[in-house]
Amino acid sequence: MAPDKSSISEMENVVTPGEGRIRARVLLAEDDRALRRFLQVVLERSGYKVLPASDGLEAMKLALSTRIDIVVTDATMPNLSGYEFCRFLRNSQTLAHLPVILLSAMERKDTTENPAQVDAFLAKPVSAESLIGCIEELLARKSK
Repeated sequence: MAPDKSSISEMENVVTPGEGRIRARVLLAEDDRALRRFLQVVLERSGYKVLPASDGLEAMKLALSTRIDIVVTDATMPNLSGYEFCRFLRNSQTLAHLPVILLSAMERKDTTENPAQVDAFLAKPVSAESLIGCIEELLARKSK
């Protein structure tokens, strides 16, 4: 799902706090290349270091090999779904503490997966402001 013109204009309005300062490392798992790139640009403009992954398996490899602070993952991806990736994270002693945001085109009530696997659920199309706000809230909660 490619970003629409209103989403692109939203991206231009995202304020970059603390130019040049990395706020946190975000693992972004999204199989739609255009959407992944859009979200990566939005997050980077907001000061986040983004580690992009094109599917759940690539995301798992990055999670095991790189320091990350938060995960944003699509629910439906090839090789390893976002749900399976969340289950992997929650069952890992070293990664279970990570906040996880699940992105899905389905309504939350339409999913049969365990909602305890994720910290936040955002419906697609997700706005830049919603994603940044959710990340900031989860990272603030984690640091307390």
